[in-house]
Amino acid sequence: MYIPRHFEERDPAAVSAIMEGAPLACVVAQTAEGLVANHLPLLAAPDGSLIGHCALANGMHREIGEGQEVLAIFRGADGYVSPNDYPGKAKHHRAVPTWNYQAVHVHGRISFSHDMQAKRRAVALLTRLHERRANGDAAWKMADAPADYLEGMLGNIVALQIEVTRVLAKSKLSQNRDAADLQGAIDGLAARGNAGLAQIMAKKR
Repeated sequence: MYIPRHFEERDPAAVSAIMEGAPLACVVAQTAEGLVANHLPLLAAPDGSLIGHCALANGMHREIGEGQEVLAIFRGADGYVSPNDYPGKAKHHRAVPTWNYQAVHVHGRISFSHDMQAKRRAVALLTRLHERRANGDAAWKMADAPADYLEGMLGNIVALQIEVTRVLAKSKLSQNRDAADLQGAIDGLAARGNAGLAQIMAKKR
């Protein structure tokens, strides 16, 4: 990923926030059939690795070798910035359109497991996080499902883990503009309904 120095995201907390806010990663790998990409929810385990699962019917666990390098892409907030957003444009007209965004590229080595305990762990960690976010105290738990049904569903997935080797993160948020143009970009995005990106840019000032 091309990262000019002023757009490099160095704050570990910000990197984690991007990944947690956009957990549906695009996992890219080279195979004998060429590049493959799969969209999978992933989360950081306590040991720093990424864990998740794919469908048993998904060929990725057969096409990608054990320990092979993969790239997991987490794409955060993004939005179009118009030259008209910049107050400075009226003075010098030196402005062009751009696209602001946040992204994290996680490189690592992937492994797959058909072990029932590994599959239970992956599902438990993922559902605990997202159910609490979605339903709070009423969060669904694996124990809520009939045991035989859950066993059958777990039999249809494959657990996966990515041992992280490198992380690249980018926050392209108009940091290269002066204060007035930065505020104009924030206001323009908010006016066009992209309040989320506008808020992130405001915090990064």
